[in-house]
Amino acid sequence: MDVGRGHRALSAIARAMEAAEAVSPVEAVEAVTREIGLALDATRVSFLVADLSGRALVRLAHVRLDTADGTTGPPLGPAERRAVEESATVLPFDGGPAEQAIRSQQVKVLPPDARHGRSDGAGQWRLLAPVTQRGEAIGLLEFLLPEEPDHDTVEEIARLAHFLAFVIIANRRHTDLYEWGQRTRPLNLSAEIQHRLLPGPQTCEAGAFTLAGWLEPAAGIAGDTFDFSVARDTLHLSLTDAMGHGVGAALAATLCVGSLRNARSEGASLLEQVGSTNRALFEHAADYGLEDFVTGLIGRIDLRTGSMDLVNAAHVAPYLARGDDVSTLSLPVDLPIGLFADTTYRASRATLLPGDRIVFVTDGMLERNADDVDLPTEILATRSLHPREAVRSLADRVLEATAHALSDDATVLCLDWHGRHGRDRGSVHGAEPLRVSRPLG
Repeated sequence: MDVGRGHRALSAIARAMEAAEAVSPVEAVEAVTREIGLALDATRVSFLVADLSGRALVRLAHVRLDTADGTTGPPLGPAERRAVEESATVLPFDGGPAEQAIRSQQVKVLPPDARHGRSDGAGQWRLLAPVTQRGEAIGLLEFLLPEEPDHDTVEEIARLAHFLAFVIIANRRHTDLYEWGQRTRPLNLSAEIQHRLLPGPQTCEAGAFTLAGWLEPAAGIAGDTFDFSVARDTLHLSLTDAMGHGVGAALAATLCVGSLRNARSEGASLLEQVGSTNRALFEHAADYGLEDFVTGLIGRIDLRTGSMDLVNAAHVAPYLARGDDVSTLSLPVDLPIGLFADTTYRASRATLLPGDRIVFVTDGMLERNADDVDLPTEILATRSLHPREAVRSLADRVLEATAHALSDDATVLCLDWHGRHGRDRGSVHGAEPLRVSRPLG
């Protein structure tokens, strides 16, 4: 990029930052996209947020429902919902350019389409730029331009879309607007509790690994959770399944995840984390006459060596994909967490090799209604997918097999091990190009 274009990009970012800080968090993304559009002479710029299902994008807009002259705002469009003056329109993935942009993590440049009406951008070039941070696909930035963009303009748009990711991350802490837009189906109380337990990002790309999690809730919410945290030389992770359904299971899961996080933040070892969580769950159940317990896999990986220590608390063994082979890791199985106060837990060690993929699942992925799903075969079939798409694809297979009627939560945590901890990650605008999924079709 030449000096002139570089100066324009920096000026656009500076103005966008000022615009974001000048308005409320609710208006920040709209203000930033407006500044970006002005900088690039776009006729229209809009942000589409990835919805919580992972299977669609949602166009957010501000709609005045009551105008100054007393008339009402525009009627609801197809797949549109509103709350006060906020509008959200769902655009399901259909294998088209938007989904391809998310999967490939590349800007898609689409020539004018004469089939669109003038208001839809007839004669305009349409660009779809992924809004991504560390592999977490936040959404897309959509541009309409009057002329075909050159290579430098496309690169500038990609860079500004990456900047927008940080604006969204910073401002969604202060408002429910973006999450409201993402919720294409309502959550009951237990689902709300369960959702709040999940880590903020559900994908993480680092130099030595790529990780992504997915939770497909059953109608009755069965207490599944996953969690991860990166320290300087260690990756902590867990996949847990609280007994029962509904609010009771969600509360048991809350106590479990909260206790693991608390012990981790205090610098406890892996076995100390599990031991203190076991006592916390047992004592809580004893105090209130409950029979709460949790199964799970709790682990930590030494990022310098690939050495992985795992505790198996009465849970489904994880799968290891190495080369063209998929096998289960042989781990000693201990009692569930919270069942007895004096349970002793053991950690097993395995060494990951560059190219390995390890997949953790809950028993909802293996429920009897999905017994025609050969999970090792499906894991092998999705090896070429980024973990972000692989976990969704695996959950989709179980959903199809159960006719979308899960009797138990189906949860997947997928880790690709690359090794070489400490190297610089080869990121381009929030994603590492060598790790993206294969194109559809």
